[in-house]
Amino acid sequence: MTDAPDTQPAMLAHAKARMRERAAEYARAAPGLDAHSLMAGLDEVKLLFMPMGERDGAYDPEHRVIMINSSVRPERQRFTLAHEISHALLLGDDDLLSDLHDAFEGERLEQVIETLCNVGAAAILIPAELMADMLSRFGPTGRALGELSRRADVSASTALYTLAENTDAPVIYAVCAVTRAEREGDEPGNGSGGGKELTVRASSSAPGVKYSLRPGTPIPDDHPVAVALETRLPITGDSYVPFRSGRRMPALVDAFPDRYRVMVSFLLPEKASESARDAQSQAQTSAGAGVLRG
Repeated sequence: MTDAPDTQPAMLAHAKARMRERAAEYARAAPGLDAHSLMAGLDEVKLLFMPMGERDGAYDPEHRVIMINSSVRPERQRFTLAHEISHALLLGDDDLLSDLHDAFEGERLEQVIETLCNVGAAAILIPAELMADMLSRFGPTGRALGELSRRADVSASTALYTLAENTDAPVIYAVCAVTRAEREGDEPGNGSGGGKELTVRASSSAPGVKYSLRPGTPIPDDHPVAVALETRLPITGDSYVPFRSGRRMPALVDAFPDRYRVMVSFLLPEKASESARDAQSQAQTSAGAGVLRG
């Protein structure tokens, strides 16, 4: 067993770093990033495309087969394949698995494993050099999010997750698009309802930022994100984060229109960043005072 960190937040950060390293190493050894090239590093594991209903994919370690839903769009299939490869990589890391089972249990353990496989998938599909180049050229902005998605040929949600995980600034990233307005009683973001409105489709926050935007959160018509979509012009300026509760937190907004959607970054004021870091520090202290069960 490795010398694992002794708090859950620290353990998760350690596990993400290790998963990212293993996945990036796997990707560098692959002859390409197409489906069959990505499979080259898994000895005797078969790849099957088949109808799977609502499931995107699965990895069966007993029969050594990765199954991908043939009915979903190609970019989703590609991410799912990288996610399932990450499951295989994780199952092959006995030390990391042991540390995870010592630190987490039950449903929380399953959530952590899925998170790690998302981290691995992003590391496989998005070269660290490309991500660093986008941040260096455009900063933590909606433009960086849009360019990363396009140049890495990945979905906006994959680019969003990766950018958030690797951004030091206190930023909330979001992908916004026009969807059907929700009716009272509908589940947030399920797309049912009456007329159409601009909403948050996906969102992720940089490490240490305690705030987030829920999918389905509506964007006001006079917000820079709505204006960027209407005019098809990038907009950067002081505005606010439109939380679903109605709260408006001041933020520097960078809205980058991309076809039918808008890639957005909300740069929070330094005071909010300090508050988030304090909250994270308190959470780590509290976790360290408890007893981890394995």
